[in-house]
Amino acid sequence: MIYLDNSATTRPFDGVIDAMDRCMREAYFNASAAYRPAVDVDREIRACRRLIASQLGAQEDEVYFTSGGTESDNLAILGVAATLRHPANFVCSVIEHPAVLETIRRVEAMGHEVRYMPIDRRGLVDLAACEVLLDEHTALVSCMQVSNETGAIQPIEQLARMARAKNRDVRVHADGVQGFMRVPMHMGRMGVDLYALSGHKIHGPKGVGVLVARKGVRLAPQMTGGGQEKNLRSGTYNSPAILGLGEAVREMAARRDELDRLRAMKTHLWALLSAEEGISLNGPAPEDAQSAPHVLSVSFGGVRGEVMRNALEGEGILVSTGSACASHKQKVSATLRAMGLSTEQADGTIRISLGMMNTMEDMDEAAARMLALYRQLKAYRRR
Repeated sequence: MIYLDNSATTRPFDGVIDAMDRCMREAYFNASAAYRPAVDVDREIRACRRLIASQLGAQEDEVYFTSGGTESDNLAILGVAATLRHPANFVCSVIEHPAVLETIRRVEAMGHEVRYMPIDRRGLVDLAACEVLLDEHTALVSCMQVSNETGAIQPIEQLARMARAKNRDVRVHADGVQGFMRVPMHMGRMGVDLYALSGHKIHGPKGVGVLVARKGVRLAPQMTGGGQEKNLRSGTYNSPAILGLGEAVREMAARRDELDRLRAMKTHLWALLSAEEGISLNGPAPEDAQSAPHVLSVSFGGVRGEVMRNALEGEGILVSTGSACASHKQKVSATLRAMGLSTEQADGTIRISLGMMNTMEDMDEAAARMLALYRQLKAYRRR
Protein backbone atom coordinates (compact mmCIF):
# COMPACT_ATOMS: atom_id res chain seq x y z
CA MET A 1 0.00 0.00 0.00
CA ILE A 2 1.15 3.54 -0.79
CA TYR A 3 -0.52 6.02 1.56
CA LEU A 4 -0.87 9.51 0.03
CA ASP A 5 -3.61 11.04 2.20
CA ASN A 6 -1.49 12.49 4.98
CA SER A 7 -3.55 15.69 5.11
CA ALA A 8 -6.43 13.55 6.39
CA THR A 9 -4.28 11.89 9.04
CA THR A 10 -0.79 10.48 9.45
CA ARG A 11 0.64 7.23 10.74
CA PRO A 12 2.10 7.91 14.22
CA PHE A 13 5.84 7.67 14.67
CA ASP A 14 6.95 4.58 16.60
CA GLY A 15 8.29 6.87 19.31
CA VAL A 16 4.83 8.42 19.71
CA ILE A 17 3.25 5.01 20.22
CA ASP A 18 5.97 4.07 22.73
CA ALA A 19 5.48 7.32 24.69
CA MET A 20 1.72 6.80 24.89
CA ASP A 21 2.12 3.15 25.87
CA ARG A 22 4.53 4.06 28.66
CA CYS A 23 2.18 6.75 29.93
CA MET A 24 -0.84 4.43 30.01
CA ARG A 25 1.08 1.58 31.64
CA GLU A 26 3.30 3.46 34.07
CA ALA A 27 2.49 7.20 34.21
CA TYR A 28 -1.30 6.92 34.25
CA PHE A 29 -1.76 9.32 37.17
CA ASN A 30 -4.01 12.38 37.02
CA ALA A 31 -1.65 15.27 36.37
CA SER A 32 -3.75 17.53 38.63
CA ALA A 33 -3.19 15.36 41.72
CA ALA A 34 -0.73 16.40 44.45
CA TYR A 35 1.33 13.23 45.03
CA ARG A 36 4.76 12.68 43.50
CA PRO A 37 3.92 10.37 40.54
CA ALA A 38 1.20 12.80 39.38
CA VAL A 39 3.55 15.76 39.77
CA ASP A 40 6.04 13.91 37.56
CA VAL A 41 3.38 13.57 34.84
CA ASP A 42 2.56 17.26 35.15
CA ARG A 43 6.26 18.03 34.73
CA GLU A 44 6.31 16.05 31.47
CA ILE A 45 3.23 17.91 30.25
CA ARG A 46 4.94 21.22 31.00
CA ALA A 47 7.94 20.08 28.97
CA CYS A 48 5.56 19.45 26.05
CA ARG A 49 4.20 22.98 26.42
CA ARG A 50 7.70 24.44 26.30
CA LEU A 51 8.59 22.38 23.25
CA ILE A 52 5.50 23.44 21.30
CA ALA A 53 5.94 27.07 22.33
CA SER A 54 9.55 27.01 21.16
CA GLN A 55 8.44 26.00 17.66
CA LEU A 56 6.12 29.00 17.39
CA GLY A 57 8.00 31.83 19.05
CA ALA A 58 5.57 31.66 21.98
CA GLN A 59 5.85 31.11 25.72
CA GLU A 60 5.01 28.02 27.75
CA ASP A 61 2.02 29.58 29.50
CA GLU A 62 0.48 30.58 26.16
CA VAL A 63 -0.05 26.91 25.17
CA TYR A 64 -3.45 25.39 25.93
CA PHE A 65 -4.15 21.71 25.25
CA THR A 66 -7.45 20.77 23.59
CA SER A 67 -9.02 17.72 21.96
CA GLY A 68 -7.87 18.72 18.46
CA GLY A 69 -7.83 21.37 15.77
CA THR A 70 -11.60 21.73 15.65
CA GLU A 71 -11.89 22.55 19.34
CA SER A 72 -8.93 24.93 19.12
CA ASP A 73 -10.54 26.85 16.24
CA ASN A 74 -13.87 26.96 18.08
CA LEU A 75 -12.27 28.21 21.29
CA ALA A 76 -10.37 30.93 19.44
CA ILE A 77 -13.34 32.31 17.48
CA LEU A 78 -16.15 31.84 19.98
CA GLY A 79 -13.83 32.79 22.83
CA VAL A 80 -13.20 36.20 21.25
CA ALA A 81 -16.84 36.71 20.26
CA ALA A 82 -18.08 36.05 23.79
CA THR A 83 -15.95 38.87 25.19
CA LEU A 84 -17.42 41.56 22.93
CA ARG A 85 -19.94 44.01 24.33
CA HIS A 86 -21.05 45.43 20.99
CA PRO A 87 -21.62 44.02 17.52
CA ALA A 88 -18.46 43.83 15.43
CA ASN A 89 -17.35 42.26 12.18
CA PHE A 90 -15.40 39.03 11.74
CA VAL A 91 -13.37 38.44 8.58
CA CYS A 92 -12.31 35.03 7.25
CA SER A 93 -11.32 33.54 3.91
CA VAL A 94 -13.82 31.67 1.74
CA ILE A 95 -11.63 28.54 1.80
CA GLU A 96 -11.49 27.90 5.53
CA HIS A 97 -11.96 24.43 7.00
CA PRO A 98 -15.49 23.72 8.33
CA ALA A 99 -14.05 24.01 11.86
CA VAL A 100 -13.73 27.73 11.11
CA LEU A 101 -16.56 28.35 8.63
CA GLU A 102 -19.25 26.69 10.72
CA THR A 103 -18.01 28.47 13.84
CA ILE A 104 -18.01 31.81 12.04
CA ARG A 105 -21.65 31.17 11.12
CA ARG A 106 -22.41 30.77 14.82
CA VAL A 107 -20.78 34.15 15.42
CA GLU A 108 -23.06 35.63 12.78
CA ALA A 109 -26.08 34.16 14.58
CA MET A 110 -24.87 35.97 17.72
CA GLY A 111 -25.45 39.29 15.93
CA HIS A 112 -22.00 40.01 14.49
CA GLU A 113 -21.29 40.67 10.82
CA VAL A 114 -19.20 38.19 8.84
CA ARG A 115 -17.15 39.22 5.80
CA TYR A 116 -15.44 36.73 3.50
CA MET A 117 -12.05 37.28 1.86
CA PRO A 118 -11.83 36.10 -1.78
CA ILE A 119 -8.93 34.15 -3.25
CA ASP A 120 -7.13 34.32 -6.58
CA ARG A 121 -6.65 31.61 -9.19
CA ARG A 122 -3.68 30.17 -7.30
CA GLY A 123 -5.77 29.75 -4.16
CA LEU A 124 -4.14 32.64 -2.28
CA VAL A 125 -6.07 35.27 -0.36
CA ASP A 126 -6.50 38.41 -2.45
CA LEU A 127 -4.92 41.07 -0.22
CA ALA A 128 -6.13 44.03 -2.30
CA ALA A 129 -9.72 42.84 -1.97
CA CYS A 130 -9.21 42.14 1.74
CA GLU A 131 -8.19 45.69 2.54
CA VAL A 132 -11.68 46.89 1.65
CA LEU A 133 -13.25 44.39 4.07
CA LEU A 134 -11.19 45.41 7.09
CA ASP A 135 -12.07 48.43 9.23
CA GLU A 136 -11.94 49.82 12.76
CA HIS A 137 -14.79 47.51 13.82
CA THR A 138 -13.08 44.28 12.77
CA ALA A 139 -12.75 42.15 15.92
CA LEU A 140 -11.08 39.07 14.45
CA VAL A 141 -9.45 37.97 11.19
CA SER A 142 -9.20 34.22 10.59
CA CYS A 143 -7.10 32.68 7.84
CA MET A 144 -5.67 29.18 7.49
CA GLN A 145 -1.89 28.99 7.32
CA VAL A 146 -1.91 26.34 4.58
CA SER A 147 -4.83 25.29 2.39
CA ASN A 148 -5.79 21.72 3.21
CA GLU A 149 -6.86 21.23 -0.43
CA THR A 150 -4.17 22.91 -2.55
CA GLY A 151 -1.23 23.46 -0.21
CA ALA A 152 -1.21 27.21 -0.85
CA ILE A 153 0.59 29.08 1.95
CA GLN A 154 -1.53 32.08 2.82
CA PRO A 155 -0.02 35.59 3.31
CA ILE A 156 -0.90 35.77 7.00
CA GLU A 157 1.85 38.19 8.00
CA GLN A 158 0.75 40.76 5.40
CA LEU A 159 -2.89 40.21 6.32
CA ALA A 160 -2.16 40.77 10.02
CA ARG A 161 -0.26 43.97 9.27
CA MET A 162 -3.09 45.23 7.09
CA ALA A 163 -5.72 44.44 9.73
CA ARG A 164 -3.81 46.23 12.51
CA ALA A 165 -3.47 49.30 10.37
CA LYS A 166 -7.27 49.51 10.52
CA ASN A 167 -7.73 48.42 14.14
CA ARG A 168 -4.79 47.98 16.49
CA ASP A 169 -6.94 45.82 18.82
CA VAL A 170 -7.94 43.28 16.15
CA ARG A 171 -7.20 39.62 16.88
CA VAL A 172 -5.57 37.47 14.18
CA HIS A 173 -6.35 33.76 14.21
CA ALA A 174 -4.52 31.22 12.07
CA ASP A 175 -5.68 27.65 11.58
CA GLY A 176 -2.26 25.98 11.51
CA VAL A 177 -3.47 22.38 11.30
CA GLN A 178 -1.88 21.85 7.85
CA GLY A 179 1.06 24.16 8.47
CA PHE A 180 2.50 23.36 11.90
CA MET A 181 6.00 21.82 11.70
CA ARG A 182 5.91 21.89 7.88
CA VAL A 183 5.78 25.64 7.22
CA PRO A 184 7.56 28.23 9.44
CA MET A 185 5.48 30.17 11.95
CA HIS A 186 6.70 32.74 14.46
CA MET A 187 3.61 34.24 16.06
CA GLY A 188 5.30 37.41 17.26
CA ARG A 189 6.98 38.29 13.99
CA MET A 190 3.95 37.33 11.90
CA GLY A 191 1.44 39.14 14.09
CA VAL A 192 -0.64 36.07 14.97
CA ASP A 193 -2.55 36.13 18.27
CA LEU A 194 -4.26 32.73 18.12
CA TYR A 195 -2.85 29.60 16.50
CA ALA A 196 -4.55 26.19 16.29
CA LEU A 197 -2.82 22.86 15.64
CA SER A 198 -3.64 19.16 15.70
CA GLY A 199 -1.56 16.15 16.75
CA HIS A 200 -2.62 13.59 14.18
CA LYS A 201 -1.50 15.71 11.22
CA ILE A 202 2.18 15.49 12.26
CA HIS A 203 2.50 11.76 12.97
CA GLY A 204 1.10 12.21 16.47
CA PRO A 205 -2.07 10.85 18.09
CA LYS A 206 -5.67 11.72 17.32
CA GLY A 207 -7.75 13.44 19.96
CA VAL A 208 -5.23 16.09 20.99
CA GLY A 209 -4.53 19.61 19.77
CA VAL A 210 -3.37 22.99 20.95
CA LEU A 211 -4.55 26.56 20.93
CA VAL A 212 -1.71 29.02 21.42
CA ALA A 213 -3.10 32.33 22.69
CA ARG A 214 -0.74 35.26 23.12
CA LYS A 215 -0.73 37.13 26.42
CA GLY A 216 -3.28 39.92 26.50
CA VAL A 217 -5.81 38.09 24.32
CA ARG A 218 -9.09 37.80 26.21
CA LEU A 219 -11.00 34.57 25.63
CA ALA A 220 -14.18 33.31 27.25
CA PRO A 221 -14.00 29.57 28.06
CA GLN A 222 -16.31 27.31 26.08
CA MET A 223 -15.90 24.32 28.44
CA THR A 224 -16.25 24.80 32.18
CA GLY A 225 -15.56 22.44 35.03
CA GLY A 226 -12.47 21.73 37.09
CA GLY A 227 -10.52 24.78 35.97
CA GLN A 228 -7.69 23.10 34.11
CA GLU A 229 -5.68 25.16 31.59
CA LYS A 230 -5.99 28.29 33.72
CA ASN A 231 -9.82 28.00 33.62
CA LEU A 232 -9.85 28.33 29.83
CA ARG A 233 -10.39 24.66 28.98
CA SER A 234 -11.54 22.41 31.80
CA GLY A 235 -11.24 18.64 31.71
CA THR A 236 -8.85 15.98 32.97
CA TYR A 237 -5.59 16.09 31.03
CA ASN A 238 -5.34 13.51 28.26
CA SER A 239 -1.81 12.72 29.38
CA PRO A 240 -1.05 9.87 26.93
CA ALA A 241 -2.11 11.98 23.94
CA ILE A 242 -0.30 15.09 25.18
CA LEU A 243 2.95 13.19 25.70
CA GLY A 244 2.45 11.53 22.32
CA LEU A 245 2.04 14.96 20.74
CA GLY A 246 5.20 16.13 22.44
CA GLU A 247 7.11 13.17 21.02
CA ALA A 248 5.73 13.89 17.53
CA VAL A 249 6.87 17.52 17.73
CA ARG A 250 10.27 16.43 19.01
CA GLU A 251 10.76 14.01 16.11
CA MET A 252 9.43 16.44 13.49
CA ALA A 253 11.88 19.05 14.78
CA ALA A 254 14.76 16.58 14.60
CA ARG A 255 13.78 15.69 11.02
CA ARG A 256 13.21 19.25 9.84
CA ASP A 257 15.77 18.81 7.06
CA GLU A 258 13.45 16.19 5.58
CA LEU A 259 11.00 18.89 4.57
CA ASP A 260 13.26 19.44 1.57
CA ARG A 261 12.84 15.75 0.79
CA LEU A 262 9.06 16.14 0.98
CA ARG A 263 9.14 19.04 -1.47
CA ALA A 264 11.47 17.13 -3.79
CA MET A 265 9.02 14.20 -3.82
CA LYS A 266 6.09 16.48 -4.52
CA THR A 267 7.99 18.25 -7.33
CA HIS A 268 9.06 14.93 -8.84
CA LEU A 269 5.55 13.49 -8.75
CA TRP A 270 4.10 16.55 -10.46
CA ALA A 271 6.85 16.49 -13.12
CA LEU A 272 5.85 12.93 -14.00
CA LEU A 273 2.11 13.66 -14.06
CA SER A 274 2.36 16.98 -15.89
CA ALA A 275 3.88 15.31 -18.93
CA GLU A 276 0.47 13.81 -19.71
CA GLU A 277 -1.97 15.97 -21.66
CA GLY A 278 -5.17 16.63 -19.76
CA ILE A 279 -3.67 16.65 -16.26
CA SER A 280 -3.51 20.07 -14.59
CA LEU A 281 -2.29 21.52 -11.31
CA ASN A 282 -4.41 23.51 -8.85
CA GLY A 283 -2.57 25.97 -6.64
CA PRO A 284 1.00 27.29 -6.65
CA ALA A 285 3.68 25.28 -8.47
CA PRO A 286 5.49 22.77 -6.20
CA GLU A 287 8.73 24.75 -6.31
CA ASP A 288 6.95 28.03 -5.49
CA ALA A 289 7.73 29.58 -2.09
CA GLN A 290 3.97 29.89 -1.50
CA SER A 291 3.45 26.15 -1.92
CA ALA A 292 3.60 23.87 1.14
CA PRO A 293 5.93 20.88 0.73
CA HIS A 294 3.33 18.15 1.21
CA VAL A 295 0.01 18.89 -0.58
CA LEU A 296 -0.65 18.52 -4.32
CA SER A 297 -4.03 19.12 -5.99
CA VAL A 298 -4.35 17.60 -9.46
CA SER A 299 -7.25 17.58 -11.95
CA PHE A 300 -7.64 14.73 -14.42
CA GLY A 301 -9.53 16.11 -17.40
CA GLY A 302 -12.43 13.93 -18.45
CA VAL A 303 -12.27 11.61 -15.41
CA ARG A 304 -14.14 12.19 -12.16
CA GLY A 305 -11.96 12.45 -9.10
CA GLU A 306 -14.11 9.94 -7.26
CA VAL A 307 -13.59 7.39 -10.05
CA MET A 308 -9.84 7.97 -10.06
CA ARG A 309 -9.66 7.70 -6.28
CA ASN A 310 -11.55 4.39 -6.26
CA ALA A 311 -9.47 3.01 -9.13
CA LEU A 312 -6.26 3.96 -7.34
CA GLU A 313 -7.46 2.27 -4.16
CA GLY A 314 -7.87 -0.90 -6.20
CA GLU A 315 -4.18 -0.53 -7.10
CA GLY A 316 -3.18 -0.08 -3.46
CA ILE A 317 -2.74 3.71 -3.59
CA LEU A 318 -4.78 5.84 -1.18
CA VAL A 319 -5.59 9.46 -2.05
CA SER A 320 -8.62 11.69 -1.46
CA THR A 321 -10.86 13.97 -3.49
CA GLY A 322 -10.48 16.81 -0.99
CA SER A 323 -10.92 17.43 2.72
CA ALA A 324 -11.58 14.19 4.60
CA CYS A 325 -14.21 16.07 6.62
CA ALA A 326 -16.32 16.48 3.46
CA SER A 327 -15.42 13.26 1.64
CA HIS A 328 -18.85 11.66 2.13
CA LYS A 329 -20.89 14.71 1.12
CA GLN A 330 -20.32 14.34 -2.63
CA LYS A 331 -20.28 18.04 -3.43
CA VAL A 332 -17.97 20.13 -5.58
CA SER A 333 -15.14 21.78 -3.66
CA ALA A 334 -15.94 25.38 -2.76
CA THR A 335 -12.20 26.08 -2.68
CA LEU A 336 -11.67 24.95 -6.26
CA ARG A 337 -14.73 26.82 -7.48
CA ALA A 338 -13.52 29.98 -5.72
CA MET A 339 -10.25 29.58 -7.64
CA GLY A 340 -12.19 29.73 -10.90
CA LEU A 341 -12.25 26.05 -11.83
CA SER A 342 -15.26 24.80 -13.76
CA THR A 343 -17.54 22.22 -12.16
CA GLU A 344 -16.04 19.56 -14.42
CA GLN A 345 -12.47 20.50 -13.47
CA ALA A 346 -13.27 20.56 -9.76
CA ASP A 347 -15.12 17.27 -10.03
CA GLY A 348 -12.05 15.70 -11.68
CA THR A 349 -9.66 16.61 -8.86
CA ILE A 350 -7.79 14.46 -6.38
CA ARG A 351 -5.64 15.59 -3.46
CA ILE A 352 -2.28 13.92 -2.94
CA SER A 353 -0.66 14.63 0.41
CA LEU A 354 2.72 13.37 1.55
CA GLY A 355 4.09 12.41 4.94
CA MET A 356 7.47 11.74 6.50
CA MET A 357 7.15 8.02 5.77
CA ASN A 358 6.75 8.38 2.00
CA THR A 359 9.68 7.72 -0.35
CA MET A 360 10.73 8.75 -3.83
CA GLU A 361 10.00 5.18 -4.91
CA ASP A 362 6.40 5.75 -3.79
CA MET A 363 6.23 8.73 -6.15
CA ASP A 364 7.48 6.72 -9.12
CA GLU A 365 5.06 3.87 -8.47
CA ALA A 366 2.10 6.17 -7.79
CA ALA A 367 2.73 8.25 -10.92
CA ALA A 368 3.02 5.16 -13.11
CA ARG A 369 -0.27 3.78 -11.84
CA MET A 370 -2.06 7.13 -12.04
CA LEU A 371 -0.98 7.63 -15.63
CA ALA A 372 -1.93 4.10 -16.66
CA LEU A 373 -5.36 4.41 -15.03
CA TYR A 374 -5.96 7.86 -16.50
CA ARG A 375 -5.23 6.63 -20.01
CA GLN A 376 -7.69 3.80 -19.52
CA LEU A 377 -10.44 5.81 -17.84
CA LYS A 378 -10.44 8.86 -20.12
CA ALA A 379 -11.23 6.57 -23.06
CA TYR A 380 -14.68 6.19 -21.54
CA ARG A 381 -15.29 9.93 -21.35
CA ARG A 382 -18.85 10.82 -22.30
CA ARG A 383 -19.15 12.81 -25.52
